[in-house]
Amino acid sequence: MQAVVRSFVSGGNVVKASVLQHLRVINPAIQPSVFCSRSESTQPARMEESGFESTTISDVMKSKGKSADGSWLWCTTDDTVYDAVKSMTQHNVGALVVVKPGEQQALAGIITERDYLRKIIVQGRSSKSTKVGDIMTEENKLITVTPETKVLRAMQLMTDNRIRHIPVIKDKGMIGMVSIGDVVRAVVHEHREELQRLNAFIQGGY
Repeated sequence: MQAVVRSFVSGGNVVKASVLQHLRVINPAIQPSVFCSRSESTQPARMEESGFESTTISDVMKSKGKSADGSWLWCTTDDTVYDAVKSMTQHNVGALVVVKPGEQQALAGIITERDYLRKIIVQGRSSKSTKVGDIMTEENKLITVTPETKVLRAMQLMTDNRIRHIPVIKDKGMIGMVSIGDVVRAVVHEHREELQRLNAFIQGGY
């Protein structure tokens, strides 16, 4: 999945470069500086800023909605691993936020399908007698982002750390979670919109 994201980004840059080169061939008066200098032209700058490079985690969360894709699914440290995995299966998600009992926004960690496979199945432990707190990835080891984090930065964090889910933190409180699937959808969506903007620019829509 992460390789797919990288190919989209790489492919998008190639397409963008090709379009800009096409513009310069049609009209040699158009120089590369036009596309990077705000003082010379504000329209190309707006076109560039509105691309996927400017998309943030906040944008992704707004598009997901409060209940979409497991953003608000959680369990506590005292729940059994069996119940946590059952919840993941029922909601078709690969991870749950773990909170302290009675404190829904007090992030304690995260439990994923990978934790279940490696720490329960492979080790022959019982999911019904093991607490989530015993196998979760603890808060101090979590990779997190904020609503202002750029989507491409989140994608890089996921790729570098080989993770598929990232909690979103604001003012020391947990406000949601995004997955690699959310990132892929955001990149694909923004690529489509950016290509439409470039096409409109060629056709004189800017």
